[in-house]
Amino acid sequence: MAIDEAKLRAEPRIADAFRTGKDIGLHEHNPDVFFGSERFFRPGYAANLAGSWIPALDRVQAKLEAGAHVADVDCGHGASTVLMAEEWPHSTFAGFDCHIDSVEQARKHAADAGVADRCHFEVATAKNYPLEGFDFVATFDSLHDMGDPVAAATHVLSSLESGGIWMIVEPALFQEVGLALGAQAGEAAIRRVVTEAGFSRFRRAAETPFNLVFEACP
Repeated sequence: MAIDEAKLRAEPRIADAFRTGKDIGLHEHNPDVFFGSERFFRPGYAANLAGSWIPALDRVQAKLEAGAHVADVDCGHGASTVLMAEEWPHSTFAGFDCHIDSVEQARKHAADAGVADRCHFEVATAKNYPLEGFDFVATFDSLHDMGDPVAAATHVLSSLESGGIWMIVEPALFQEVGLALGAQAGEAAIRRVVTEAGFSRFRRAAETPFNLVFEACP
């Protein structure tokens, strides 16, 4: 089931929302949307996360190898969380998502991969997940969808240990004029959000044809 095909199943409700002004919650989409999203994003994470994105960050790989406490915020079905847990067996991982069915699926994936002892998943938003003192926080293709990205970024900052790093993976914007919004927010818009939240350092750490990878430091 392609993700775009699955999204079309909500078309009558979306049309009704335009007519009535009613909201459509994430949880109200067809379940195939969430499975389709995982199938769409996971190959890119598997190809780049451990091989190029993490190594491009400042001292993060060494922390993961030694044993770090990691948060994957808006983790969906936990594909990125489980991939990191498989790659770095000395680290522990916490995945957070507001969609309970996705959290349950993430728990299943961690158990199937044999990493459930080092991965736990909870229902929480980017603005209220537990402030456990993380060495590394990651958001994958999600910051642009958050209704209050500055508040989310501020919460990330509060959740980081001293010297912690936030990795922000976002869709790439390859256009001459970067005025697009939403999924094509672009580097300048992400920089403004991170800076307004109180981070002191921001840089583009890596990129692929489909993603830009940013590093934010307190």
